[in-house]
Amino acid sequence: MSPGDAAPVADLSDRELLALHVDGDDQAFAELFRRHKDRMWAVALRTVRDPELAADCVQDGFIAAFRRADSFRGEAAVTTWLHRIVVNACLDRLRRRRPTAELPEYELADRHDHHASTEVRLDIREALARLPEGQRAALVLVDMHAVPVAEAAVILGVAEGTIKSRCARGRAALAQHLGLTPGVRPVEHD
Repeated sequence: MSPGDAAPVADLSDRELLALHVDGDDQAFAELFRRHKDRMWAVALRTVRDPELAADCVQDGFIAAFRRADSFRGEAAVTTWLHRIVVNACLDRLRRRRPTAELPEYELADRHDHHASTEVRLDIREALARLPEGQRAALVLVDMHAVPVAEAAVILGVAEGTIKSRCARGRAALAQHLGLTPGVRPVEHD
């Protein structure tokens, strides 16, 4: 095939782009990044709850994917592989960033704000922040990004049953933190 016969990178599948990248094409990975950066950033943001840290995690994840593209075995979708790398980058950053002392809690919004949807979002964000990393990551993928349980299991590197139990415990804890189930104490382990 001559260079003029090649399809534009935008017309290629993710698998084809990754294969081209491994073969040395300098445009293929850029197209993968363009296609998936926003979704990966959304996952990172919900996982780490900090826009700057999320951007760093996405950068770490895509650099790792760029460097380790030849390790992609094709057993899952390229997006599943990217999710796993970005989530792992998030969890690595969170582990390194844990404070040694409790930080004071700051009010995120004026409680006199009359926009109920904003208050609900802030309440949910705060409740998510209280969950253990495993539960939060499972809920972000399954409930917020509609990733199937099987795919979330691959992304997080755990069994499907683990994803299901983390989601169930996370949902119960969220309900408790949001005051939706009086008298039920949230499960804080995982």
